[in-house]
Amino acid sequence: MTIAGARGVADVFDQLAATYDAVWTESSIGRHQRNAVWRRIDPLFRPGDSVLDLGCGTGRDALRLMSRGVTVQGFDASAEMVRVALSKGVNARQLALEDLHSLSGLFDGAISNFGPLNCVGDLDSVARALGSLIRLGGHLAISLAGPFCAWETAHFLKRAKFAKAFRRASTATYKGIPVTYPTVARLTGTFAPNFTLAGWYGIGLCVPPSYVEDLSETTVTRLAGVDRRIAHWPILRALADHRLLIFQRV
Repeated sequence: MTIAGARGVADVFDQLAATYDAVWTESSIGRHQRNAVWRRIDPLFRPGDSVLDLGCGTGRDALRLMSRGVTVQGFDASAEMVRVALSKGVNARQLALEDLHSLSGLFDGAISNFGPLNCVGDLDSVARALGSLIRLGGHLAISLAGPFCAWETAHFLKRAKFAKAFRRASTATYKGIPVTYPTVARLTGTFAPNFTLAGWYGIGLCVPPSYVEDLSETTVTRLAGVDRRIAHWPILRALADHRLLIFQRV
C-alpha cells in the first residue's frame, strides 16, 4: 500500500474511533465474536510474555492480555484509535502495519484481531517483519474477514443487494479504502517459511456480522453457544464472518 493509502486507512479509522466501542466492542455481536477469539488465544501466552497488538484499535484485546500478566505493545495507523487506547492505560503508538520493519527487539508473539490485515496492501512485508520480531516457538494469531460469509451473502441477497452479497469475492472498498479478503491458503503461503499454521477457526459462523441489528441479546447468546460447538469444523469454518489463524514461529 502506498503512503497515501496508509493515510487513507488512518483517516477512516480516526473518524470511527469515538464510537467504535459503543458500536462494536460493547455490542452483543462484538462481545461474542471477541470472546470466541479470546478462547483460542488465551492459552498461547503466559504471564511475563511480551506481545505485539497489530491494529490495536481502542485497546480491548490488549487490556485482556494485560489482565493476564502479558506485556503488550499496541500499534495502529489511526492516531485517534491510539489516543483512546492510551486513555485506557494501553501502551500504544501510531504506526502503520506496513512500517513494522522499523521496529526492533524480540517478542513472544503477536496478535491482530478483526481485520487490520484486510486493509494492508503488502502482506508480504508484514510477514517478513514479523519473522524478525517474533522468537522461535512464539505465536502469531491473526483474525481477518474471509472471502465468503454465509450470513453476509444471505443477508444481502434477501434485500436484493447482489453486489454486496458477493463483495468479498474480490477487492472491495470501505469508505474509500481497498479491502482484500485473502484465503487461508494464501495467508499460509505468505507467512511461510518463518511461520507454520497450527490451526484455524471460524469466528462468527452463527453469530452474524455487526451490521445485523435485528437480533436480541438472547438470540445472539444462543447462536454463540452453537458457534462454540461447530464453528471450528472443516467446511463450516470457511463460512464464518472472520477466520482466526494461529501460526507458530519456526
